[in-house]
Amino acid sequence: MTRNDDIRIFSGTAHPELATKICEQLNVPVCRADIEPFPDGETHVRVIDHVRGRDCYIIQSTCPPVNENLMELLIFLDCLKRASAKRVTVVMPYFGYARQDRKSEGRTPITAKLVANLLTTASATRLLAIDLHAQQVQGFFDIPVDHLTAEPVIAEYFKSLDLPNKVIVSPDVGNMKTATIYAEDLDGELAVIDKRRKSGTEVDATRIIGEVEGKDVLMFDDMISTAGTICSAAYLVKSHGAKSIRVAATHGVFSGPAIQRLKEAPIDEIVVTDTIPVSDKVKQLDNLKVVTVAGLLSTAIDCIHNYESVSAIFKQRLI
Repeated sequence: MTRNDDIRIFSGTAHPELATKICEQLNVPVCRADIEPFPDGETHVRVIDHVRGRDCYIIQSTCPPVNENLMELLIFLDCLKRASAKRVTVVMPYFGYARQDRKSEGRTPITAKLVANLLTTASATRLLAIDLHAQQVQGFFDIPVDHLTAEPVIAEYFKSLDLPNKVIVSPDVGNMKTATIYAEDLDGELAVIDKRRKSGTEVDATRIIGEVEGKDVLMFDDMISTAGTICSAAYLVKSHGAKSIRVAATHGVFSGPAIQRLKEAPIDEIVVTDTIPVSDKVKQLDNLKVVTVAGLLSTAIDCIHNYESVSAIFKQRLI
């Protein structure tokens, strides 16, 4: 990838380390912007580099603190629009509020749709995201959405481990599609756990459909939030004689009791990508492995900028 003076890449404050990695792969600098809070808590953004008529990208995960990062992104978009940027692509490795994609009960919002409306109104011309919680979230946008998956990045790491007797276990029936993709890519057997959700934070895994005894179990999900599902599944496969247990997710949210649960669970390795920055609290997990999506995102940005096919990334493994 070579430098192009027509491209401008900016980083919000959510994850500047990832932005730096992406720009290094693209051989372009992270453009300059001042982002600071006013004494009353309002966010102020001032773009320093010239953007008139340029192709601009804002890298900002709406991870915790979700509302602060989202508002900063909206202000950044308005700033670039008023500075006459040609087009502005929001690069959102982690899309906060994606789980609120439907009315689960009466008198509740569909917040994922609200966020889509806010980004569009703030003049985003395109969204680039990784592993949205549900595919239908793309339909909430009236602008083009490039929906990437971190599967090639995560699968590449597990291929390097060269596990001889692996089985991919889906932690629930709803995750079967993801598990099947990994099973095909990693050439492993497939099993599924039947679970019952007790509450928003408690999950009861009851039985396994498939064979895990004496095998290296791999479990994949789009995110680890409270870790209730993944830990419950880990205890179950361990009780059924699993030789080793490794879990992986694109987004390491690690909220609420997640860290304590993961410390206590019989999990040999936890693999996440860097769509969300790893906090000091998360670093307490000695068995944590972080793989980067910088190559995936830099290739996608390069394709978008040069009007090339983004889907070719997965066909040709350009990461």
